[in-house]
Amino acid sequence: MDRLDNTVRPYAWGSTTAIPQLLGVEPTGQPQAEMWMGAHPGAPSRTARGTLADVIAADPERELGAAAVAKFGPGLPFLLKILAAGAPLSLQVHPDLEQARQGYADEEARGIPVDAPHRNYKDANHKPELVCALTEFDGLCGFRDPGHAADLLDGLGIDSLKPYVDLLHAHPEEAALREVLTAILGADREEMVHTVAQTAAACDRLGGAYAPYAGLAHHYPGDPGVLAALLLNHVRLQPGEGLFLGAGIPHAYLSGLGVEIMANSDNVLRCGLTPKHVDIPELLRVVRFEAADPAVLRPEASPDGEELYETPIDEFRLSRYVLPAGGAAHDLTRPTPQILLCTAGTVRAGEHELTPGQSVFVPAGERAEVSGDGTLFRATVIV
Repeated sequence: MDRLDNTVRPYAWGSTTAIPQLLGVEPTGQPQAEMWMGAHPGAPSRTARGTLADVIAADPERELGAAAVAKFGPGLPFLLKILAAGAPLSLQVHPDLEQARQGYADEEARGIPVDAPHRNYKDANHKPELVCALTEFDGLCGFRDPGHAADLLDGLGIDSLKPYVDLLHAHPEEAALREVLTAILGADREEMVHTVAQTAAACDRLGGAYAPYAGLAHHYPGDPGVLAALLLNHVRLQPGEGLFLGAGIPHAYLSGLGVEIMANSDNVLRCGLTPKHVDIPELLRVVRFEAADPAVLRPEASPDGEELYETPIDEFRLSRYVLPAGGAAHDLTRPTPQILLCTAGTVRAGEHELTPGQSVFVPAGERAEVSGDGTLFRATVIV
């Protein structure tokens, strides 16, 4: 096993206290948004043998296993994170695999630099993701039923929202959601500033179902994403609950601390709540205009103590062990690569003692025995 030294990313929306509190260190006073565990080229974990990216590149079959290399190629196909949202993240969607391949090939052919601010596709991969709450965790996920969205907007009592209410009532589900999102994102920005300010004030005054949306305009004044967010379901996860986000599902995280795992990709199409580039035509091509209630995941326990978060993705598999003091050791040896992350208590993984926020990389086939008094997340792949 390799103990991992991981990079914390200081994005502006990050909490200043959540990750330091988990790690048991003093806050720096600066936002600490994500701690990355994996071999992503943007911030690969470090080991005593070099960066995890370099370790894997030197002998992919040894580190990942022949089956994983045959299925996913010679790189670790997932990125594991601790995510700490102190402010809302951008409202966004991710492409499916075919859309990502097409979009990446098109932008490459047009010669758009991969680091250009208007570039949509940084790679040719999809980016399904799963978040599991460590604290109470708030987010937005998927479209509301158009009728329910219309009632929510109408209840604000704002004249400039009436055209959106009428559109939501006038069309079948897919057309209604498409037309309203298109109208919101394409509206005159000066008029939108006024409407967003009115909406924020009304949400703050009314509370209740409007409360989760009240603070959005504080962070993103005048942003059309404040109105787009009202089209989406609000979901509040309790610790241990998860949320899977597939391709085309609009979503945003609002607040809380969680463990997140995703396919190794940077492909994001933004809808709002961001100063970054919003490509409306490409966004509308990728979004799935389907109303659905958020499917909150609760882990399925097996007799050996593993609690699995079931998803339809092979690039990652996330599970959890809640280890009792004095309990028997668990043999987690697998023919696939693993990252083991402690989030509570103290866990012994092989020769390594892990405290909250500490992790190890386990090469394919390497013996992995764990014990202790704490909580351990296990990330691997399905081959």
